[in-house]
Amino acid sequence: MTRTDLHARMTDWRRDLHRHPEFGFEETRTSAFVADTLRGFGLEVVEGIGGTGVVGTLTRGRSNRAIALRADMDALRISEAADHDHVSQTPGTMHACGHDGHVAMLLGAAQMLAAEGGFDGTIRFIFQPAEEWGQGALAMLDDGLMERLPFDEIFGLHNMPGQPVGTFETRPGAFMSAEDIFDIALTGQGGHASRPHWGREVMVPACALVMELQTIVSRRLDPGDTAVVSVTELVTDGTRNVLPGLARVMGDVRSFDPQVSARIEEEMGRIAEGIGLAHKVEVSLTYRREFVPLRNDAELAAQMIDAAGPVSVRSGEGAPMTGSEDFARFLAHVPGCFGFIGNGDSAPLHNPAYDFDDAALLHGCDVHVAIARQRLPV
Repeated sequence: MTRTDLHARMTDWRRDLHRHPEFGFEETRTSAFVADTLRGFGLEVVEGIGGTGVVGTLTRGRSNRAIALRADMDALRISEAADHDHVSQTPGTMHACGHDGHVAMLLGAAQMLAAEGGFDGTIRFIFQPAEEWGQGALAMLDDGLMERLPFDEIFGLHNMPGQPVGTFETRPGAFMSAEDIFDIALTGQGGHASRPHWGREVMVPACALVMELQTIVSRRLDPGDTAVVSVTELVTDGTRNVLPGLARVMGDVRSFDPQVSARIEEEMGRIAEGIGLAHKVEVSLTYRREFVPLRNDAELAAQMIDAAGPVSVRSGEGAPMTGSEDFARFLAHVPGCFGFIGNGDSAPLHNPAYDFDDAALLHGCDVHVAIARQRLPV
């Protein structure tokens, strides 16, 4: 198969997946398509790992070394705003993060490596569910992935809007942040909007809390520590002429250091308690950690940059970013590296107008193949 034919096939796969997006742990059509396609290349396939996860295995030569290449499969609860011919056919759900492209380019790499070889050892092609809400990697690990289908190293790719197509970036050490979720409930006594002094309404303290939370990063943390505290929701039980008696302030926190995360939780609790006392309302904080920081192995990051060099317009180190990725869960078990390929001048990730740039498919496929052959040399 020529490279032109492979690119055309990957484009067809990608656009079909885009038309049929599936939310996390609901990727039944996607996983069945992946499994059937891998079997068509002659790979051994195991389905249902961690729910809807799929792993294909390809072995050549005599080496007992094994590496893993990973792609995520899930879509988002976003209504697509586009008029191209592969627009989502599932109302309220779309591939707004390019996981359709990630699947297609890893399938392309599987086909190329199955047909051409060029490596000595075993490659696990991991197609993971439910990355968007940080549960898919854990589900596969909890389902015995490492025991059933072991590997020594793992590598992954994600597209990046604003980065030119054909480029590759990663970095050693901290590369993507943790994500913590908080939910602060304020409980008082609601009442008539014309008589606020009769009760203990919670809108004013909730608004004060939103503003005070912004002082954690600017005034409570060391300026050298990178962190973001974002309030994303303020929900009350009030209405036009009813002062609320219950409010919830919700959002997320990004950081690269577990100690910084712990400090933010501590300061958040102190601020919430103080506002509750000042306004005579009860407060409760729920704080949970969903994504852990993604820290690339230094040696493998250098190896991945080196492997991507010959198949890239540009390959090098990028800056850390405060997005989160549950690929980090695999790195608690084996060393590995995660990197970005350019998606050109597209709409941002998680935007209703986003679409994966099909011109990036062959590049992503080439990077997967290059790192596999470098880490499992003949």
